[in-house]
Amino acid sequence: MVIIVFRGDLGFPARDLRWEHVRKSCGRLRGPGWHITGRYMGTLSLVAGRIGISDVTPLVACGTHPSRAVVGEVIEIGATVFREGHDAVAANVVWRGPVSAPAPGAKAPRLKAGGPLLRMTPAAGGPDRYSAKVVPDRQGIWTATVEAWSDPLETWKHAVEVKVAAGQSAEELANDLATGSELLDRIARRPQQKYAAAIRTAIAALKDTSRSLPERVGPALSTELWAVLTADPVRELITKAAPVRVWVDRPLAEFGSWYEFFPRSANSEIDADGKPLRHGTFRDAINELPRIAQMEFDIVYLPPIHPIGTDHRKGRNNSVTCEPGDVGSPWAIGSAEGGHDAIHPELGTFEDFDAFVAAASDLGLEIALDLALQCAPDHPWVTEHPDWFVTRPDGTIAYAENPPKKYQDIYPLNFDIDPAGLYAEVLRVVKLWISHGVTIFRVDNPHTKPINFWEWLIARVHTDHPEVIFLAEAFTRPAMMHELARIGFTQSYTYFTWRTQKQELIDYGVELVAGSDYMRPNFFVNTPDILHASLQYGGRGMFAIRAALAATMSPTWGVYSGFELYESEAVRPGSEEYLDSEKYQLRPRNYQRALEQGDSLQPYITRLNQIRRAHPALQNMKGLWFHGIDNDNLICFSRRDEVTGDTVIVVIVLDSRGTHWGQTDLYLPALGLEWGQTFDVVDEISGESYHWGQHNAVGLDASYRAAHILTVKER
Repeated sequence: MVIIVFRGDLGFPARDLRWEHVRKSCGRLRGPGWHITGRYMGTLSLVAGRIGISDVTPLVACGTHPSRAVVGEVIEIGATVFREGHDAVAANVVWRGPVSAPAPGAKAPRLKAGGPLLRMTPAAGGPDRYSAKVVPDRQGIWTATVEAWSDPLETWKHAVEVKVAAGQSAEELANDLATGSELLDRIARRPQQKYAAAIRTAIAALKDTSRSLPERVGPALSTELWAVLTADPVRELITKAAPVRVWVDRPLAEFGSWYEFFPRSANSEIDADGKPLRHGTFRDAINELPRIAQMEFDIVYLPPIHPIGTDHRKGRNNSVTCEPGDVGSPWAIGSAEGGHDAIHPELGTFEDFDAFVAAASDLGLEIALDLALQCAPDHPWVTEHPDWFVTRPDGTIAYAENPPKKYQDIYPLNFDIDPAGLYAEVLRVVKLWISHGVTIFRVDNPHTKPINFWEWLIARVHTDHPEVIFLAEAFTRPAMMHELARIGFTQSYTYFTWRTQKQELIDYGVELVAGSDYMRPNFFVNTPDILHASLQYGGRGMFAIRAALAATMSPTWGVYSGFELYESEAVRPGSEEYLDSEKYQLRPRNYQRALEQGDSLQPYITRLNQIRRAHPALQNMKGLWFHGIDNDNLICFSRRDEVTGDTVIVVIVLDSRGTHWGQTDLYLPALGLEWGQTFDVVDEISGESYHWGQHNAVGLDASYRAAHILTVKER
């Protein structure tokens, strides 16, 4: 049950009070003092601003959470501005960046709007819609405040032009001419007004009764002077909307390529049957980094690297029976050797880990570490802080379950018994890994922990480390996935893995674009937990299809090692678990031999990442547009970067067996082109050139060509 108090008049009778009214009215609420809490007490009076402002964008959850952007991104601030009568209105944006906290005892710095007045201009979406574009140059929280105002200069200009065009005389316009001279005089008297002489010349002309009417108004309405007056206008009845907040991340938060692998499998010492002779170490894992860098990935993601529990340790293929030598699941964290702040001894030491991070950095790679807030039964926290866990009626601690799956080797944490202690400990752990060069955390199952905890943790980390990225691995209900993004998660896993049909992909792409002001998708083609049926039965062509879709539909995508080797065998029919899953055993791979034998997708993945880096159009979510193509086994979409004009058209076959033909029906305005215009395209994979228009015949066969990735070359 939701009980609501409205402090203010939302424009509907008290008897019609419904949550739907609240939701629809969020864009109209502005200024401090708004609360939704307590009990309904009747309708009170809201003092509206003198000039109407509504529907300010970008706005997330009625402004309760900031929208998202990255350094250097062009952000469009929009608002609907209106007033009574016919007088002109205008608007501007006050764009303010992060302010450092003052030293103890010092006064807080005063916020200033940098540069000249940032005018908003008429925008699409209605006759009263205005927008302006801003660009953040550093990380942190920014605010955009829309100021609406009466524009007496524009009102005067319009009235004079209309009256002169209607043939009215100077005598009839006497008051208008006097009003104009008064407005110009107000501007001329401003301090350091470098155009004061020109403005006074225009004032003199307005007052000179010896001149003709066109000669009197001409200087004031000249194009040159009017540009000056517009930049430094007379603003009356200024009304401010509530500030819109934007959290600004570094560019890697929006655009990047992830590669996941298990350091413990990074060992080339194998027997004649291909079985590992020993556990891999961080020193071994350093040897994997050049190959990953050569594929032009940005991020190396490691599953948990902590000591693995021995109590109820899982055996191979998730067996409840652990045989001698079984290494267990890295997600069963903690043993007598330590917990979340320790390293599995067989992987090495902190010195070895630091060397691994440094080697990655030298290759332009960043390290992402799994943050899995759960414990093995023999984790130190279990004995030191038993109140951090759920105790069942029989006195035992409850293990994790996702019916029918059971995880006897994992204890979930309870965040409600001692939140202060548990919160502080997790923050300490996160800061420890940051101190060792970890800049990115892939968070395991965040939807099973309280959202207010995540909001607190991410905010605390970002206070000192705004560069840190948090990826939410939450394959759960949409409401929770979206809320995790709103409260601070930088990126989100998505349902992409299960979207395989044309309309499914289109609908999902449209949904993600609509939420891109706060939710950034990460399209992983596979994970240690997810081997989709399409990869199990679609053959090698399906691997190329899924890679092309992920790399071009989303600015961020990811690959779990083994994908490039076409690993596709499930533990049993109907399961998405890998046979001989690396979650429960060592699994060294000979990538070089597969590459030499032409048995690897590595060159294709490399080319996809090269194309992504070369094209700004593929580096943000907002430029995605789906086009018509008359074959359900083919999908066609474009990406366009409005700043650079870079435009890419992608056509991908969705069926991995056989050749499929279709004819495109391109929406040319989405490509920055006029209807009827023809243009050249270059295939970034094959290097072939084509001359295209709105309708084009396309044929693809995944066995040799899964996709066209076409750069648009305007004639």
